[in-house]
Amino acid sequence: MTLMMASVTGRGQSERELGKGAVMRDLKAVATALLITSVTALVPSIGTAQERSAAIFDFELTDTSRDNQLAPHDAEHRARLAEVSDRLRKRLGESGRFSVADIGPVAKEAQASNLQSCGGCDVTLANKIGADLAVTGMVHKVSNLILHMMIFVRDAKTGADLAVAQADMRGDTDESWARTLDWLARNRLLAPDYGVRR
Repeated sequence: MTLMMASVTGRGQSERELGKGAVMRDLKAVATALLITSVTALVPSIGTAQERSAAIFDFELTDTSRDNQLAPHDAEHRARLAEVSDRLRKRLGESGRFSVADIGPVAKEAQASNLQSCGGCDVTLANKIGADLAVTGMVHKVSNLILHMMIFVRDAKTGADLAVAQADMRGDTDESWARTLDWLARNRLLAPDYGVRR
């Protein structure tokens, strides 16, 4: 009788162990399926984050070295503004992290505005063309020797400031403008966290 009870007890434990094993296998299978699903779901979001569409507007110039602040900029500086604007679009577009949106439909509105003091019209215009980001830039010329370049990145949906990249320049030349733009693109806009140290 004792042996039979032992036998029955052993069989019951074995069945329970088998049952537990089956449950554990099922749980592992579910966990694996969920893990695969989660990883698969993350792939598109990573791609989207790496390729955010950016409305990159033309750079603007504030030249406080001039007596007449309202006078149009000369051809030399208009050419430099166009060059750094195109250069920024090229640098960000080539990086694979941004897709450059066509600002053609809102170009006239942008050119008629002071994008740095229009109450967020850059964000409104970027949103109009379906861009994720509004990118604007400006150069402040104090003298022929002292200049300052700034690039602003804002969320086109919320208007939140995402990055402000800035650097001083020495010399009002094509080379100094291009070199400063390249440095800001490489070490700020394309750097992790826009180059902000954590």
